[in-house]
Amino acid sequence: MTTLYKKEIMAVNIDTVYQRVLAIANKEQRGYITPQEFNLLANQAQLDIFEQYFYDLNQFSRLPGNETKYSDIVDMLEEKISIFEKFRQDVSMSAGGVGALPAATHKLGVVSYNTGSGYTEVEHLNQNELNKYINSPLTKPVTSRPVYIKTSKTAIQVYPTTITSAVTCNYIAKPAKVKWDYVIINDQALYNSTNSTNFELHESEETDLVIKILELSGLVIKDPSLYQIASQEETQKVQQEKL
Repeated sequence: MTTLYKKEIMAVNIDTVYQRVLAIANKEQRGYITPQEFNLLANQAQLDIFEQYFYDLNQFSRLPGNETKYSDIVDMLEEKISIFEKFRQDVSMSAGGVGALPAATHKLGVVSYNTGSGYTEVEHLNQNELNKYINSPLTKPVTSRPVYIKTSKTAIQVYPTTITSAVTCNYIAKPAKVKWDYVIINDQALYNSTNSTNFELHESEETDLVIKILELSGLVIKDPSLYQIASQEETQKVQQEKL
């Protein structure tokens, strides 16, 4: 596997988030959120926040240029997404030019083929464009000008089909699943850092994670007031960010 460079992951500590969630949820005896419930909600919250990056980036990128108001927001979103960018990762190729993408692929970027003298980009085609390219002498794929189509979320078909190795891709990975692990001592669940997995989101997302998990927790423990408190906190935070 070839990797150009590795970004440092600025993780959010899962125990810090869990303790804050418990403190707020239990402040007025609203109910206890078990580790199992927390882990489910924490993963959902992380994924919700992660997916929102792409919607927000699309929205703010469309706005008219304004160096003082919007450029920083775009830069911030790109920084948060960059944590999950992977470069020159091997595509598992098999006979007939069939390629299996890395399991963590969320959004596929540039696909490349190592010709032996350097990397050349493999052009992405839609299914309905393929026949036109293959049947034209001028655009027919060759090893110096390969193309590919996506055949599923996890697989690609490379042309010419004689290419069965040396294919790499850039992609954005999904965040790894988080886990608050514990050991039982005196009938209490105590944090086990050794087998726990932190959030992979940017460290600035700690507050958003707490708010999002509290919203989801309000549904789990059937407490509308907890959901409302979290929603109000989220609304206030969004308004402050837009000032």
